[in-house]
Amino acid sequence: MKKIIIGNWKMNPMSFVDAKKVFTKIAVKITPNKKVTTVVCPPAVYLAPLSQVKKNVALGAQDVFYEQEGAFTGSISASMVKNFAVGYVIIGHSERRKAGDTDEIINRKLLAALREGLKVILCVGEAAHDEAGAYLKDLQRQLEQGLAGAKKYVNQIIVAHEPVWAIGAAAKGADTPESFQHNRLFIKKILVGIFGKKNGLTIPILYGGSANAKNAGDFLGTGDADGLLVGRA
Repeated sequence: MKKIIIGNWKMNPMSFVDAKKVFTKIAVKITPNKKVTTVVCPPAVYLAPLSQVKKNVALGAQDVFYEQEGAFTGSISASMVKNFAVGYVIIGHSERRKAGDTDEIINRKLLAALREGLKVILCVGEAAHDEAGAYLKDLQRQLEQGLAGAKKYVNQIIVAHEPVWAIGAAAKGADTPESFQHNRLFIKKILVGIFGKKNGLTIPILYGGSANAKNAGDFLGTGDADGLLVGRA
């Protein structure tokens, strides 16, 4: 399976000059590669101008609203971002969940993006990791409710497992490749239950949560991750 490396810039950088500079440096380093897809998800205000930069890098949005148009001040629809060569969108990131996105809202956003032909990176993750495995119920709920009604869009779905405790400045550190591999198998089981064996096994599962240059190889190798969703690094 082709590896997918996604950079989530979050609310950075402060100026478009800096954004273009960083994006261009990345684009220059990335050459056409049949084994790796590279995606950059900058703040929405930079999507339009960055879409004009010649690149071997795909563009992604960090979030979209679930309605196509209307009186929704401050919101951006999937059809709007699609105008700027955007092929991917992150849905359900822990920071959006913390801001109030419920599983129902996430599902509506996901379906809206899928209907527009975007590839959706659905983020799921537990707030705390207990050895007894109770956190797996959280992962199952997020997957089943987030992917409700999405069976016919299976080829557009990517799942990123992001342990909440491993994200942000207060992160306790990354998960281990061995632990991720265990969680990956559990997620595969749930996906097979939702989409059937043939389709469920084709959905890429990425690791996110303090992924960086030092641990990337281990997660892609020992952890058997289909790619990475990288934040701060």
